[in-house]
Amino acid sequence: MSNRQIKSDVILIGAGIMSATLGTLLKELAPDWKITVFEKLEKAGEESSHELNNAGTGHAALCELNYTSEKKDGSIDIKKAINVNEQFHVSRQFWSYLVNNKLINNPQDFIMPLPHMSLVQGKENVEFLKKRHETMIKNPLFEGMEFSNDSETLKKWIPLIMENRPEDEDIAATKIDTGTDVNFGALTRMLIDHLKAKDVDVNYNHSVESLKQASDGSWEVHVHDLDGCKMEYHSAKFVFLGAGGGSLELLQKSGIPEGKHIGGFPISGLFLACNKPEVAEQHHAKVYGKAKVGAPPMSVPHLDTRYIDNKKSLLFGPFAGFSPKFLKTGSNMDLFASVKPHNITTLLAAGVKEMGLTKYLIQQLMLSKEQRMEELRDFIPNANSDDWDIIVAGQRVQVIKDTEAGGKGTLQFGTEVVSASDGSIAALLGASPGASTAVHVMLEVLNKCFPQHINEWETKIKEMIPSYGLSLAENPELLKEINATTDKALGLK
Repeated sequence: MSNRQIKSDVILIGAGIMSATLGTLLKELAPDWKITVFEKLEKAGEESSHELNNAGTGHAALCELNYTSEKKDGSIDIKKAINVNEQFHVSRQFWSYLVNNKLINNPQDFIMPLPHMSLVQGKENVEFLKKRHETMIKNPLFEGMEFSNDSETLKKWIPLIMENRPEDEDIAATKIDTGTDVNFGALTRMLIDHLKAKDVDVNYNHSVESLKQASDGSWEVHVHDLDGCKMEYHSAKFVFLGAGGGSLELLQKSGIPEGKHIGGFPISGLFLACNKPEVAEQHHAKVYGKAKVGAPPMSVPHLDTRYIDNKKSLLFGPFAGFSPKFLKTGSNMDLFASVKPHNITTLLAAGVKEMGLTKYLIQQLMLSKEQRMEELRDFIPNANSDDWDIIVAGQRVQVIKDTEAGGKGTLQFGTEVVSASDGSIAALLGASPGASTAVHVMLEVLNKCFPQHINEWETKIKEMIPSYGLSLAENPELLKEINATTDKALGLK
């Protein structure tokens, strides 16, 4: 290789929320390590982390009905909700540490308090929601969650949604005031600015073309400087592939066996957006409904209050779209290029199994704006088409892999880390809850890829995340203490 090789301890590929979080953690744990970031675009957080590409829910399982399920005996399984909620608490603790130590400023620029609500219609769904509420409030994580099927109460909670509804409609909601709206684009930019101030080398307009492992276990990375129209040669002991939908291609280029038999299926999202102040002012919550029968989990309809640049707007969706691109700024050849001899049977098996998803996507693609408005009117009966515009959200690449539980070609709905057995490279794949659980997921990367350092880092990790290694659901006193300190640091009261 060329003697112009530039050495780093860590290379982070992609300047989104995941790389920004991992880089920030490592700078606190190993301040002397040399970290280099490569981003293909001109700025940080422009793809999946961008505020208009990301629903900004602050996924804490307070309102998302797909994180709880009804078992055959009629009881409600809330295990997944507990996991996601605890993971969001990890993020809150880390962000609070950064604010308290003046490593980032003005938390109100990225996080705002906002009630989280679940809304259902129909007798059976109302019964389900009531049982779900009864189960969840027994757990300290969901303390303060209220249930109501009283129309007068609901009119106070969600006036815009309740206007012009028939009085005898079966409708119910739960509400919890400890939810948040998170602007992950703003947070990503804050973290990257912090890393630059700590002498991390952040390179924009740099596209990683190839990577291969050297005989000493380090990684040789060829990078195209798009501004200078030249190739650069870098090496690092550890590489993180945090390039959103672009991570799968880089994982395949790495050649590690753990990256085999994995495919990706791109799904784009559309939202209806309302920036009209007099409409936006009538709604103050994130309200999640129930996915229609046969619809995939990522299609759960929700009406969100969003704060972007401290301006209030409403988003409703998501409506599924399709593009063969793995990134909004990607290539129409991305999906075809991701098909390899080692994953073709996995992909074909998924194609046979997911006929329902294919049908759903085709139906979604054919919707007119007025048909989308009709779906919105399930939430806001008086919605006026002139007040709402269609916006295209980010591309999500759903992971397809062979699993013991699901067999060959199983579509995964979640966030996954794939790492080499020697811990020298890790890739982040998948979608929701993604950004909300970034700190938990990056701690998982540290545990998998730096086991030799975890003992020496543990004291510092506990300083940043006091609940590290503990279950908050099983430690209600610690939960109370952490809620108080993070609320204060992040300005959530």
